[in-house]
Amino acid sequence: MNLAPRNSAVAVLLAVIALLLGAPAASAHGGPISLEVTGDGDHGVNVLATWKKDRDPVEETVIGTVTATSTDGRSFGPVKLVSASEGQNLYHAAQPLPTGKWRVTVTAAEPVKAKKTVDVTARDIPAPDPSQAAATDPGGPAGSSLATIVVIGVGIAALAVAGAVAGRRMLRRKPPVIRNQSGPRTGKRAHAKDS
Repeated sequence: MNLAPRNSAVAVLLAVIALLLGAPAASAHGGPISLEVTGDGDHGVNVLATWKKDRDPVEETVIGTVTATSTDGRSFGPVKLVSASEGQNLYHAAQPLPTGKWRVTVTAAEPVKAKKTVDVTARDIPAPDPSQAAATDPGGPAGSSLATIVVIGVGIAALAVAGAVAGRRMLRRKPPVIRNQSGPRTGKRAHAKDS
């Protein structure tokens, strides 16, 4: 009786069972979640939700709210957390913060309860001055034409150098000596040997 095929079949079966039983345990998350809360540099509040245990993204929908208190006593919220289009576990406040310095608290109710409080400054981002943007933009029409001229000039110079080097090599070569060994002898040597 040949045991090798039977042992291979048993090994494959055990591997499949281990994969089937091990997959849910490996992908299962649980326990507390971590909320990373930041301002976006403008008036938005971003929230990144990960599992504390392994820092994997929270794939389940995070349901929560954002509240804030300003340094001058104003209050904001509660405002609902909404899923951001930029990432699976990225959320933002449904409404922008008014201008000012805020103590922002994000509270998650699902998939598990979590809370995080941070300081955020909400401010308007100044629009760039069009005259400065054109002067400093090397990719503008003037910058791109200058770059094109430089590239063309370098290319022409490289071709000229390559042509000069090739021409010198051709001039230095000695012409090949051509000997006619199969035909009749002609010239002075041929006549001298025949006489």
